[in-house]
Amino acid sequence: MAEEEQNEMSRRSRGILGWVPSSIRLKTSLLSEVSGAVGDLGTYIPIVLALSLVNNLDLTTTLLFTALYNIATGLLFGLPMPVQPMKSIAAVAISSSPPLTIPQISAAGLSVAAVLLLLGATGLMSLLYRYLPLPVVRGVQLSQGLSFAFSAVNYIRYDQNLATSKSGPPRPWLAVDGLALALAALVLLVLTTGAGEQESQTGRTRRRLRVLSTVPAALIVFVLGLVLCFVRDPSIFGDLRFGPSRISLVKITWEDFKVGFVSAAIPQIPLSVLNSVIAVCKLSGDLFPDREASAMHVSVSVGLMNFVGCWFGAMPCCHGAGGLAGQYRFGGRSGASVVFLGVAKLLLALVFGNSLRRILDQFPIGILGVLLLFAGIELAMASRDMNTKLDSFVMLVCAAVSLTGSGAALGFLVGIVLYLLLKLREVEFGFGFCSSNNDNKDEEASLIA
Repeated sequence: MAEEEQNEMSRRSRGILGWVPSSIRLKTSLLSEVSGAVGDLGTYIPIVLALSLVNNLDLTTTLLFTALYNIATGLLFGLPMPVQPMKSIAAVAISSSPPLTIPQISAAGLSVAAVLLLLGATGLMSLLYRYLPLPVVRGVQLSQGLSFAFSAVNYIRYDQNLATSKSGPPRPWLAVDGLALALAALVLLVLTTGAGEQESQTGRTRRRLRVLSTVPAALIVFVLGLVLCFVRDPSIFGDLRFGPSRISLVKITWEDFKVGFVSAAIPQIPLSVLNSVIAVCKLSGDLFPDREASAMHVSVSVGLMNFVGCWFGAMPCCHGAGGLAGQYRFGGRSGASVVFLGVAKLLLALVFGNSLRRILDQFPIGILGVLLLFAGIELAMASRDMNTKLDSFVMLVCAAVSLTGSGAALGFLVGIVLYLLLKLREVEFGFGFCSSNNDNKDEEASLIA
């Protein structure tokens, strides 16, 4: 019944909106796609806000360029393909003493972009994607998903100082950004979205679950957060200034490239290759088997985005598996989801400009934590298809090494070595004690004869 209703909705959509590109035609309802659009803001907002507070990131420039990235990727990929900050670059930029400058951050983004563009254009990224063992990729996805989930729980339970990336005292229960609010948002999302898939019940239960799944819960939670920004600090109304800030080219010196590449780009490159390309393509194939993203296209996309925006001081961006998981989890099924998000960012950049920082600074972090928690769990659940003990062993060791603070790169290398060693055990050699059973059987047969 649900499938018939969806087919009927698709037929009506084709008749009424035949002029709309197929990549952004609605796969579900309009509200579901809009709700899915906010699915990755649990990572986007905290990082953008921290960079603006610590590194003087121009909010207008970043919102404008990420808006254009969102619209372009939605049209080109036909998926809720996210545009997220390069997390390793952001972490280094914020935590360095002194913090990295905008030219140094831009230089790091350009360096990573050059590597990904080279790997994509030469076909090397497609080669990596084709031959990398799936258990290792699942290990990277599992570690990234759990890392998001751990951060989300900290956001929910403790006050956060985004400028220093440190947790403070436990949140009070009854406050505008209190624990009770975060738990209420969590309960709403669990009741409306369940475990993220259609349940198999029939009859009244199935109808009730179908009705609940149509509620744009993530959108409701996010809008509530925006309203609470003004409740927490009504002076925001007087501080808002209309119009964008001036966008200009960033002057990047060779010294900026040296600092940016060594300190920020080198740790970001393996993370971008693994999570922003390999893992996101694998996840797209899991979620949309008929629309799996090409590793070459995703790699080139990340390279081109940053080769445009970083020269103007926009935050270095990539496509992340966590963002795709989050947008899918809350209803995103087509490119329309990220196009809606891009249009919203574009309007905010042009209308409010840098004064939007005052709103983001008061956004309840607990609510962002709830959104991030669901995105992280959805990404981690991609690893549930590891059914053999060998595959599970490799995946879990890879994830464990990645989560110890060593990073995804070391976890990936350990996973590759472990996988090869386990496969080596199964190889049969033609000498000594490793000779094959077939040889022994042939010898026995000749003696009998």
